[in-house]
Amino acid sequence: MESRIPIVEIYTDGACSGNPGPGGYGAILKHGSHEKEISGGYRLTTNNRMELTAVIKSLQELKKPCSVTIYSDSKYIVDAMNLGWVRKWMAGGWVKGDRSPVKNVDLWKKVIGLLQTHQVAWVWVKGHSDNEFNTRCDRLAVEASKSGLLETDAAYENEST
Repeated sequence: MESRIPIVEIYTDGACSGNPGPGGYGAILKHGSHEKEISGGYRLTTNNRMELTAVIKSLQELKKPCSVTIYSDSKYIVDAMNLGWVRKWMAGGWVKGDRSPVKNVDLWKKVIGLLQTHQVAWVWVKGHSDNEFNTRCDRLAVEASKSGLLETDAAYENEST
């Protein structure tokens, strides 16, 4: 009997009050009729780090290899993946074309590691529009950034000091 790879849709968003400042991520994972919401917050981080963290935390929730479509309002992430920026950054030793260092390398490496397990397609959605799932993810991320239960984004804080 042939086993079929699970098909999962993931909606992600990140939020930050100030940049850097307190931030949060939110995500919705959908498999068939099942939905799961996840979120978390950090006391000092950036919006791009929260966007990446939403992707990482979502993919970490998957218990076996899946065919995944990730919907994000982050052009930073979607373009980096779809336009091959990440491959170029890796090949160039995590230095961009202008010779400046790539930011958030620690998180990009985690994303790349998770992509070894899953087949992932990246879709950009317009933020703060009429996409119900993006709107819910935004609300989760903002609420997490204000929760008072904020973790320390140690990699960011060590990098920025």
